Amino acid sequence: MPHKIVNKLYSKVYYSDTDAYGVVWHGSYLRWLEMGRVEYLQELGTNLKDLAEQNNIIMPVVEVNLRYKSSAIINDPIKIETEILKVDRASITFSQTIKNAITDKVNVLATVTAVTTDNKGKLYRKLPCPICDIFSSTPDSL
Repeated sequence: MPHKIVNKLYSKVYYSDTDAYGVVWHGSYLRWLEMGRVEYLQELGTNLKDLAEQNNIIMPVVEVNLRYKSSAIINDPIKIETEILKVDRASITFSQTIKNAITDKVNVLATVTAVTTDNKGKLYRKLPCPICDIFSSTPDSL
């Protein structure tokens, strides 16, 4: 059963996020999704930099599935919603939505899967305890 916690991060579309027509460039959504996952984990008390430096754990993305629903345009206020979809033995899958913060019109639906490796890239075959502890210490743990 997935976490009930949904992190909501607010931003807006800047000129640098858009193409020549003022429409969000497709790659900008990936950056916002990353921001959402980082903020989600911070809300759970985990800092990715500390995980890497103190626990020799990094969380590379191994799969991204995006469904573009509508285009965001320059100056649109956006909301990035992030939650855990599933935790497996060796991976974590996030469900993420980017939408207009005022109208709730969905721009992008995404699932993003990350694994854990050490700082040299060696895959952990089982999620390390610091990661498992994140989920076991929350009221809605898996």
